[in-house]
Amino acid sequence: MNIILYHPEIPPNTGNVARLTAGLGMPLHLIEPLGFSLEDRYLKRAGLDYWPLVDLRLWPDFESFLAGGLSGRLIATSTKTGRLFTDYQPHPDDNFIFGPETVGLPPLVLDKADAVYTIPLRPGVRSLNLSTTVGFFMGLALSRLP
Repeated sequence: MNIILYHPEIPPNTGNVARLTAGLGMPLHLIEPLGFSLEDRYLKRAGLDYWPLVDLRLWPDFESFLAGGLSGRLIATSTKTGRLFTDYQPHPDDNFIFGPETVGLPPLVLDKADAVYTIPLRPGVRSLNLSTTVGFFMGLALSRLP
């Protein structure tokens, strides 16, 4: 499994996701532009001393990422559309892509996804924190693998 952040904006969220990928042994793909420098102190602080364990792969744009040859399905998340997360059935080679904190994934990315899932939220709540959403989906995926 791979975790992909498309245009992440908030350094501590990306740092938390990096820490998760280090712990789970999953690659972390970051698709530029990023809303911060990879040298950002908040990014480094959130990832603690786990950065040497992060399998970080940086992509200049979405097209380069797609051309990079990942195998497996591209699974997207959205607050606006998609099947309920409870419908998700994992495959060991799934690739999860998450959008930027303020706007989510654009149609360009959603159209390339093999499936889009949503976590229903109560009225008035626009979205969950990015790192919370990543952790939620990774926990769901890992708990359902055979």
